[in-house]
Amino acid sequence: MKAMIFAAGMGKRLGDITGATPKALIEINGKSMLQHAVEKVTSHGFNDIIVNVHHFADLVEKEIDNLKTIGYKISVSDERDKLLETGGGLYKARRFFDNNPFLIYNADIISDIDLGNLYRFHNGMKAFVTLAARIRKGNRYLLVDENGKVRGWRNIATGEEILALPPEGILYEVGFSGIHIVNPEIFNFMNEGVYSLTPLYLELAATHKIMTFRHDEGYWWDIGTPENLEDVRKYYR
Repeated sequence: MKAMIFAAGMGKRLGDITGATPKALIEINGKSMLQHAVEKVTSHGFNDIIVNVHHFADLVEKEIDNLKTIGYKISVSDERDKLLETGGGLYKARRFFDNNPFLIYNADIISDIDLGNLYRFHNGMKAFVTLAARIRKGNRYLLVDENGKVRGWRNIATGEEILALPPEGILYEVGFSGIHIVNPEIFNFMNEGVYSLTPLYLELAATHKIMTFRHDEGYWWDIGTPENLEDVRKYYR
């Protein structure tokens, strides 16, 4: 099965840590975050991987070459000229994918989520997109109904709210985990450019089945801040 690992981000919230090292190459327990991500997705059967590169692209590609010598099957989507964000980055890599649903996984995520269960849930629900989500602290939340179907989005810090569908009953706030299963038909609704996938998902939610897969148990970290990075390192120690 195919997967895309997003590894092109600048990692600005990490401050000086990413001044000379790309976020994807920050080490945890002696391995780069990219290696952790590759090992994670491969262990669940997603063994044909494409990784996008931008920030310190040469260093990331060198790490990819090292991982390939171990035996991992990895292609590169080169965004050196322009960082395309998640939407533009996925669309640039579209020719890599086949006719089956595929995984998207952020390189800065550390989690014990069962990706096999996520994939089976997606297929069983006949979803167009399935977003891994959990109850967690944050500012930006997906708004879902009691069945886990995405109906909107809310930023509790700014008060901004987007409703893709009329609310039916209570809407629940869940945090997106940076892990998704996507049907390849999504490329019919995409174009070249620099844009995020989240607004596209919200637009598609009005006409397509955009689901959430809850994984409230176990651990999950977004290594976006020095504090989170230290928490993960303490966990592995």
